[in-house]
Amino acid sequence: MKPLRLVLPLGVLTALLAGCAPRMIGPGPAIMPASMAAEAVTMPDGAALPLRSWPAQGPTRAIILGLHGFGDTANNAFARASQAFTAAGVAFYAYDQRGFGGAPHRGVWPGVEGLVQDAARVARLIRERNPGVPLYLMGESMGGAVALAAAASADPPPVEGIILVAPAVEGRASMSWLTRGLLDFAAHTVPLLEIRNSAPGFTPTDDEEAMRGWGRDPLTYKEVRVDAVFGLVGLMDAAVAAAPHVRQRLLVLYGGEDRIINADPVRSLLRLLPDPTQQRGAYYPQGYHMLLRDKNRATVAADVLAWMQDPVAPLPSGADRAAQAWVAQEH
Repeated sequence: MKPLRLVLPLGVLTALLAGCAPRMIGPGPAIMPASMAAEAVTMPDGAALPLRSWPAQGPTRAIILGLHGFGDTANNAFARASQAFTAAGVAFYAYDQRGFGGAPHRGVWPGVEGLVQDAARVARLIRERNPGVPLYLMGESMGGAVALAAAASADPPPVEGIILVAPAVEGRASMSWLTRGLLDFAAHTVPLLEIRNSAPGFTPTDDEEAMRGWGRDPLTYKEVRVDAVFGLVGLMDAAVAAAPHVRQRLLVLYGGEDRIINADPVRSLLRLLPDPTQQRGAYYPQGYHMLLRDKNRATVAADVLAWMQDPVAPLPSGADRAAQAWVAQEH
């Protein structure tokens, strides 16, 4: 009977742990073609993702599709950033990604595959509506990780180039063994535990009005579930793995005051990219995590616009030369 007494508790424990596994709600089965309306893009499983659009002032010479960061919304992430682009004739679109903002299942991780498929589908819908107009994909933080994973997927978004703003590439390889272990343990024991999505000293931008906008938006994450963080780390792993296989033109933006995404993983990302003539970095020593919401956002936007016009020409601010020196620094 002794072995039986051991097996029963282990079986009960296994069942309890299985019941506490991280939750994910990805796309359902396809029931309709993807479609795009003024206020939402509808995916094949019927999920309606709220859409924001800012038309170009004058003739549209290019389009940017923006992917927001973790816990953010399309409007909060890009309403300010879009102004510099629309004034230059660049239309701007952004949507609330699954599990975020006004999209279905807010607060529940949607899975890497779902995020990647949605990005590619929305890009194709925009391309179909605007034939011949150059299209670019911009991802901020988590959105940058989605863009990287999508770029190296079997069905990448049909874009002329990709802009990564402080991309979330802090995967497990950049974490200590203790951090990895604690995250894995928490995600499989208390996955629904909510933690604050902010901390003292982690200022994401130097623009206080932008921060107030994030705080006032009822759809931004003020608390985040542990299993959603676990899912985000898996996405960052996928983004890092994708980097050596990206073939699209790529511009990676990073600020020296970023305390959300550590510098070393971004340096490593730039070293992993396969074609430095087409894929390069821009480093802003005084920039924060939300570079396109910072007080200096006009300078950053001007660099992005210049890169879109000529991806091999020097950037107006010199941030590309600063990035070369920054990447060359020792860890």
